Amino acid sequence: MSKTAIIYSFHTQKSKKVAEKIMEAFGKDQLEAVNAEELTKEIIEKYDHFILSAPTWFDGELPNYWDEFVPDLEEMDLSKKSFAIFGLGDQKGYPENFCDAIGLLAEILEGCGAKIVGQTSVEGYTYEASRAQRGNQFIGLPLDQENQARLTKERVGKWVEKLKEEFFN
Repeated sequence: MSKTAIIYSFHTQKSKKVAEKIMEAFGKDQLEAVNAEELTKEIIEKYDHFILSAPTWFDGELPNYWDEFVPDLEEMDLSKKSFAIFGLGDQKGYPENFCDAIGLLAEILEGCGAKIVGQTSVEGYTYEASRAQRGNQFIGLPLDQENQARLTKERVGKWVEKLKEEFFN
């Protein structure tokens, strides 16, 4: 049976809360939580499917823990693995790079042969630019806890249903 990990920083507040909502919607016994700050190649090799948290830091950057793991990641063959990425951003405060970290991480993973799943519509968001956008879709699930927190539960629920289909069918 395939194994699925949800990887996020255990030391964050907003990303951790969203990860907990995803685990609840997915079924807590269906996902294994991994602290992104303790990520190793061996952990990546252990799982088939991944849900990754990629909050956008500063002006469109990956968090330090992802930056530090990227060199190891770039050496891996991920062609038999699938990844879904959710990220937090601020449409009003940083409209020119809304949830860029989702796109940055997806580009790195795709460069290693990974399959990216969990695309979502750009409808309902207001921003200027995002590296997470491809056509009329986001490559993952962007969430804005600053301006649209009330939409998170519904967005997570729909996304998780889509992931279950894409991971396991």
